Amino acid sequence: MPPDSDAADRAKETLLSRQNISSGAPWEPIVGYSRAVRMGNTISVSGTTATGPDGKIVGVGDAQAQTVQTIKNIEAALMQAGASLKDVVRTRIYVTNIAEWEKVGRAHGEFFGAIRPATSMVEVSKLIAAEMLVEIEADAVVSE
Repeated sequence: MPPDSDAADRAKETLLSRQNISSGAPWEPIVGYSRAVRMGNTISVSGTTATGPDGKIVGVGDAQAQTVQTIKNIEAALMQAGASLKDVVRTRIYVTNIAEWEKVGRAHGEFFGAIRPATSMVEVSKLIAAEMLVEIEADAVVSE
């Protein structure tokens, strides 16, 4: 008996279905990006900063506080996509002052110390707003 090609097509479509996650930020449709994208069991979280619910930066002048808020924002996006921080396999950390690496690293370790994703931290000349000191991207893989 020939395989059910419709069932195979549906299974493939399910594996490759795309879910765009929005934070509701007004610039997402303007710039053309999503806070996160889930494709099958892989989730990519866009560069995320310490923006609070009111749209203002949390922890102005404090790289550690900004890192904590940023990771909480990443966690919220992951939850919307059906994942959690434990599913993170890679982070990329961008800082405007590499001399603050230890503060940023310790805050990252508060959340990821037991998870231990692959990561990198690089200094950039500036982020989109002067008060932003840290931006983090994350990739996660969930079992389906």
